[in-house]
Amino acid sequence: MKLSDIADNAGSRKKRMRVGRGIGSGKGKQSGRGGKGQTARSGVRIKGFEGGQMPMHRRLPKRGFNNIFRIEFAEINLDRLQEAVDAKKIDAGSVVNVEALVKGGVLRRAKGGLRLLGRGELKSKLNIEVHGATKTAIAAVEKAGGSVKILAPAKEEGEAA
Repeated sequence: MKLSDIADNAGSRKKRMRVGRGIGSGKGKQSGRGGKGQTARSGVRIKGFEGGQMPMHRRLPKRGFNNIFRIEFAEINLDRLQEAVDAKKIDAGSVVNVEALVKGGVLRRAKGGLRLLGRGELKSKLNIEVHGATKTAIAAVEKAGGSVKILAPAKEEGEAA
């Protein structure tokens, strides 16, 4: 084999279509864009236009809304807490709260508070401070000999009391 023998696989590189270069090219005159008007121009086209029929996005009803006062919680399951204790990312003797979990690298950010969920099982005795918890999570923590303290949701700055 020589260096001059090396070639691309057949069909791996396709030539671009040169439009508007005569009738013999198959893409001459209007370059495959049909007649005149808005659709023949570059950069403009009626999005969602259905030929005068009521468009789909106007036929369907509007649903729902976005609650601007919604508080998003950082969520953590019991099995993740147990993994963090086993990996010594959090101290089982001290209070486990959002700040401790963020500092230990278990959570990325605090968000509007912390919510404890009940997946997995807990073997360590932990004193946990959270802004919300499921019944199963509270039961599992208390079964392991720990306690759960529910805090009020964190208020945003500038919010009326």
